[in-house]
Amino acid sequence: MAEPLIGRLVAGEESSVRKAYEAFEVQPVTEKRLTDNLEPFGSGETTLGGVASAEGVGTFERKKNSVLTFGPSNIKGWWIHRTDLHEQLDVKVSVRNVWTSARNIVLRAGSPHNYLRMVEHIVALRLGMGVDNVRLDIASGDPPLFDRSSLDLVEAVQRAGIVQTGRPARYVTVKEPVTIGGSRGDFVTLLPAEKGDKRLHLDVAISWDTVIGQQRLQVDLTPETFIHGAGARTNATQTQYFFSKTIGKLLADVRNMGYTKNNILIHGKKGFVTTPRPEFAMGENQSSEPVWHRTMLDLVAAIALVDRGRFIGTVKSYRAGHTLDVRLMTLLYMLDLLEVVE
Repeated sequence: MAEPLIGRLVAGEESSVRKAYEAFEVQPVTEKRLTDNLEPFGSGETTLGGVASAEGVGTFERKKNSVLTFGPSNIKGWWIHRTDLHEQLDVKVSVRNVWTSARNIVLRAGSPHNYLRMVEHIVALRLGMGVDNVRLDIASGDPPLFDRSSLDLVEAVQRAGIVQTGRPARYVTVKEPVTIGGSRGDFVTLLPAEKGDKRLHLDVAISWDTVIGQQRLQVDLTPETFIHGAGARTNATQTQYFFSKTIGKLLADVRNMGYTKNNILIHGKKGFVTTPRPEFAMGENQSSEPVWHRTMLDLVAAIALVDRGRFIGTVKSYRAGHTLDVRLMTLLYMLDLLEVVE
């Protein structure tokens, strides 16, 4: 087995990371979707041509619907505007504004009331759809949930229309190979982009002690691969779902009252409790929906928190989650490990 390319280890134990790499490298690739297009999102900076909304049941407060509106912006980056608050600055989608990533990513700026929860399924569209400048309007901190995961949001962006600003897009990558290791045999590695290559390569493996089992996806981020992955729902064990519907109602960080057996994929030891979406079928009682969700709506979302430009290069991830992802993005800033690609 070749020596793993760990590069600079910014956190974690090297022995643990090397052991995790050994497990990662021998895990078979279950699906591969690559492109020869070296610049799949084009060279121009983009925004939206109009305004479009998506409405769904509130994630944390099922008693009322939540509406998220996408609109154009003349300011670089993605900005969250809470229409129900006064004298609050818009929250920039940036790792600098992460309030917590313990169970989902929450962004906040200024007042503790000026936040938006579970942003990962929203901000992943920044890189996945190739939209650089956007204003998001919402009247609460509770985002909408959909039975088709983030496809309703994708369609809202498509209705608004992606247009060129007339300025060149900005691309960034890491200066050197960088790895972060977690406490449960997990890691994330970032490798610099090669000269002239404006792709984001994703090599993502998950491993569950349930029917999900081991899945590994090697994919290049393109509008097509992102839209496919955007339909992959959050997954939860039977225990997690039961908890959210009982004791979890009393706890703010797990009070996912909008969860139903339609909008999440519930799995047990030997089978799926809810039916996986057919486009992710891999055979009898097997589905790639979990690894697509992890890749496109969790990992890509964390990378989208890098607000200096479109991140490119290679990402390798094994058994990681929100906390490790976001911690790595934070350390990229703290250790000055990002550079603009000329």
